[in-house]
Amino acid sequence: MTGPADSTTPPPVVVPPDALAAAAAGRTFDPHAVLGPHLAPDPGDARAVVRVLRPLADEVVVVTTDGEHAAAHEQDGVWAAVVPVHQDADGTRHAPDYRVRARYGHEATTDDDPYRFLPTLGEVDLHLIREGRHEELWRALGANLRTYPSALGDTSGTAFAVWAPNARAVRVIGDFNGWGATHPMRSLGSTGVWELFVPGVGAGARYKYEILGPDGSWRQKADPLAKAAEVPPATASIVVESQFAWTDDAWLAARAAHDPHTQPLSIYEVHLGSWRQGLSYRDLAEQLTAYVVEQGFTHVELLPVAEHPFGGSWGYQVTGYYAPTSRFGHPDDFRYLVDRLHAAGIGVVVDWVPAHFPRDEWALARFDGTPCYEHADPLRGEQPDWGTFVFDFGRNEVRNFLVANATYWLEEFHVDALRVDAVASMLYLDYSRGPGQWHPNVHGGRENLEAIAFLQEANATAYRRTPGVMMIAEESTAWPGVTRPTSAGGLGFGLKWNMGWMNDSLRYVAEEPINRRYHHHEITFSMVYAYSEQFVLPISHDEVVHGKGSLYGKMPGDDWQKRAGVRAFLAYQWSHPGKQLLFMGSEIGQHSEWNEGRSLDWDGLAADPGRQGVQRTVRDLNALYRATPALWELDHDPAGFEWLDADDADHNVLAYVRRGRDGGEVAVVVNFAGTPHEGYRVALPSGGAWREVLNTDAEVYGGSGVGNLGEVEAEAVPWKGRAHSATLRLPPLGALYLVPSPR
Repeated sequence: MTGPADSTTPPPVVVPPDALAAAAAGRTFDPHAVLGPHLAPDPGDARAVVRVLRPLADEVVVVTTDGEHAAAHEQDGVWAAVVPVHQDADGTRHAPDYRVRARYGHEATTDDDPYRFLPTLGEVDLHLIREGRHEELWRALGANLRTYPSALGDTSGTAFAVWAPNARAVRVIGDFNGWGATHPMRSLGSTGVWELFVPGVGAGARYKYEILGPDGSWRQKADPLAKAAEVPPATASIVVESQFAWTDDAWLAARAAHDPHTQPLSIYEVHLGSWRQGLSYRDLAEQLTAYVVEQGFTHVELLPVAEHPFGGSWGYQVTGYYAPTSRFGHPDDFRYLVDRLHAAGIGVVVDWVPAHFPRDEWALARFDGTPCYEHADPLRGEQPDWGTFVFDFGRNEVRNFLVANATYWLEEFHVDALRVDAVASMLYLDYSRGPGQWHPNVHGGRENLEAIAFLQEANATAYRRTPGVMMIAEESTAWPGVTRPTSAGGLGFGLKWNMGWMNDSLRYVAEEPINRRYHHHEITFSMVYAYSEQFVLPISHDEVVHGKGSLYGKMPGDDWQKRAGVRAFLAYQWSHPGKQLLFMGSEIGQHSEWNEGRSLDWDGLAADPGRQGVQRTVRDLNALYRATPALWELDHDPAGFEWLDADDADHNVLAYVRRGRDGGEVAVVVNFAGTPHEGYRVALPSGGAWREVLNTDAEVYGGSGVGNLGEVEAEAVPWKGRAHSATLRLPPLGALYLVPSPR
């Protein structure tokens, strides 16, 4: 072994003491200028110096293919060894491959050196990040496993990279270095990106970034692009390597071959933590999948799955945008859940929250000590309703972070749709703000032009990269063109939640039946604008919490009347133009409103035939809906709907017909009165026999059994401007679906 360098003989590359101190403390933007291998400046000098940071070591040896070279301690844990260089045939010198053996007392470790590696991001990566156009950002930033060949054997480790544009220094700390300051990162110039490849760090390692801000303070931060995080309340990021083998190729191919916006869409909205408490992703893959298949829904929509520290936020205050919450397992376990749902023919919608993020000091907020992800102007960067920060949508790197995040969920987890939360809060600069609390845009208006451009880009990118997916807006205003293509100046969403329909219809059914005649316009008004956008009809989680009561609880009357009201309302919803969404618990007539701290009332369901009747109604509605194109094929085309009678407020009755492309028809008659109507005449599109394919008052659903013995005859009796009509027995708080009998 070559002995330690003579302390009187300086190494071929000398570093000033202040630079050594800065590297040792991690207070440098370029630790590689001090640490790692450095050739002697004299081209004729066949030596190099290798400096390594090994605080508290008793002995350090640099091992090369040429032998072992003892290192001398220079200062503050920095050791230096002189090694021979290798020279190519053309005279080019380069430092040898090496490993570092360090002894601490009687224990010795041999490791590769992070500071001998070139940057793990190339010029193309950095250019795209600077321009805000890196559509696979998670492959460049965050923690990514890498393996590099070398003369002493392959080296595997983790490439860490983080955007912190105003940081003075960044260190990666974790369980692999005792959460110490031994791994300062390298700044990659004006991009604001800091990176370091750390050999030996593998999947499962916990880590954070320690960032020195312009104010001179160090802050420990979770990785914004971490692919996993510790179970809250712990906050460290986790290195992840996916080993999952997908089996849903046929699903993805079929998805890409069809327009999902014109297919049947019956969505079961689920909060994973409270559907049945205590289940993991893999448990849910079996139990939730089986239940959704049994109930006949086409899709599940999951309240936000991205990591969030506070369970009471239901996932809507996200700190880990690229990390499925670890509450229910590993990211591969979430992949398994999606794969199992696809295998069962069920699509997956995930709620996505790009509008705002929480102020937790260990996460995105003031990430490098300055407004980084949030807008610097408090009138734009703070959300007064939720006490959160608002993203700076006009900043290239922030927009890129979010657009790539949408792509990440769609491509890495095979998600079929993203439902974008709180779109209205993004579109308006004066959202929840009074006079003097907002700044107009460059044109003097209230529109958030940067947020609009971001939404358009996110939608256009999603539809371009992943054909067959859906982007769904939760947007509560009359903003025009939410579902108009971006090429036509719209926001580019495929579907929009119809909040007007939801508010009006729930307000109507909350009235006592005797008073509904005075509110009839509320149940019919939605058809005035039904084709202004491509709509989803949502009875979501927001409508069954915070004192609003469950869907069952909103209905007036006694227990029987409430259950009948739920059944009739759902039949009305399922036949109204637009796609369907129902939050968990509503399908079983749950009495209490939703509480994320407890499971749905499965015990109450098992003991109550009335609730089982509601559940069976939903199951039969879904089966009939999926089998009947007239109920979904022309949801976004006025040709798919026609009123038979919109004006019978005195009887609380609605009658209309739904049509499909092939001319198939379903006549729907809904009686929101608390009493039956005997001998009720209703116009029908044609004469002959019409089969009663659904009666929500059937005894099998817990109803009173008022009906029409399965069929009615449309006579040549003009009624309401039509040539044919039939007399019906309309059940109380009931709905009928009629289809023409085969002729």
